[in-house]
Amino acid sequence: MPYDSEEAVLQNLKDAGCDQETIDRFMECLKKGTLKEQLQILSRHRNDLLDKVHIEQKRIDCLDYLVYQLQKSQKVS
Repeated sequence: MPYDSEEAVLQNLKDAGCDQETIDRFMECLKKGTLKEQLQILSRHRNDLLDKVHIEQKRIDCLDYLVYQLQKSQKVS
């Protein structure tokens, strides 16, 4: 196994926000030695996280725009 330990892999997956189903699938692939499937699982999770980042960034942009508009209106008044 190219990892320090199975426990280290588990902790890394948990720290990355993987749910139990994803962790179970990944660990099964790890035991089978199916690197391609492991990479697909990690890629899928990464894409899910990135989608969430984009959603939250859009929300931040909306708040920033509202703050900008409020500050702009205060200067005009």
